[in-house]
Amino acid sequence: MKELRQITVIGLGLLGGSISLAAMRSLPQVKVAGYSHRPSTRRKAKKLAPGLKIFNDLKASVVSADLVILATPICTFEAMFKEIADVLPHSCIVTDVGSTKVLPHKWAEKTLPETIFYVGSHPISGSEQRGVEFARDDLFVQSLCIVTKTNKTDKESLQTVATFWSTLGCDVKFMSPKQHDKILASVSHLPHIAAAAMINTENINDLKFAGKGFMDTSRIASGPANIWADIFFTNTANCVACIDKLITELNKFKKAIKSKDKKQIEKLLQQARNKRGAFIEYKLKRKELIT
Repeated sequence: MKELRQITVIGLGLLGGSISLAAMRSLPQVKVAGYSHRPSTRRKAKKLAPGLKIFNDLKASVVSADLVILATPICTFEAMFKEIADVLPHSCIVTDVGSTKVLPHKWAEKTLPETIFYVGSHPISGSEQRGVEFARDDLFVQSLCIVTKTNKTDKESLQTVATFWSTLGCDVKFMSPKQHDKILASVSHLPHIAAAAMINTENINDLKFAGKGFMDTSRIASGPANIWADIFFTNTANCVACIDKLITELNKFKKAIKSKDKKQIEKLLQQARNKRGAFIEYKLKRKELIT
């Protein structure tokens, strides 16, 4: 792995704050710096992590960095690449924690100099909470992190980014940006769409009678609207295809229920139960879930 002397985290929300804390714990020999444009966030971050070097100037925060991590909404990436491009040190590595990858790779290739190396990252961690006050240094322990690469990705930089996430506790998997966006649309973006749609079908007064099952099912609908709007905006074709698949499955239930076909209803429910059971068993074996 390339020797890291300074890591700069741009954006000090839940993920950016957690990366900063985890890096300070796991890489004590490395200077960790953070940038936020909000004075209130900088104050909270300083209180949470007194050892974190916090900047209020974006360019100043990266001028000595060996690794820069963008932890801001995806649609800010292109503008940030442009702003920092001329001050990044030679051979600096730039990565991010965005939930889509095709466009960030394109923006980086178009904007960053050839002497700067971009590698995509997506740690599958977090919650519906937002803000640095929810940051924790163990957020990435036993989490999956997808690292994305193209045929133009620098191999040494790829290994450095992978090793960085492993050091923070992640299980790292590699894939192309296109494969990442297709898979995550199905297992991450669609569930959020479905949860939001389910909530939006309900009358606010009826929700008073909802139990824990409804709360569990709809939890992710509490995620930040601006963050998720960026995700859907940067992965439109895959999200639309997944919505169509969900509609197809809903129509199977609709047809079976409308015709009072109890056998078909049970078949559809059992199919889902079996598939979820296999999924949970896999996660338990990998210790990604603890009973």
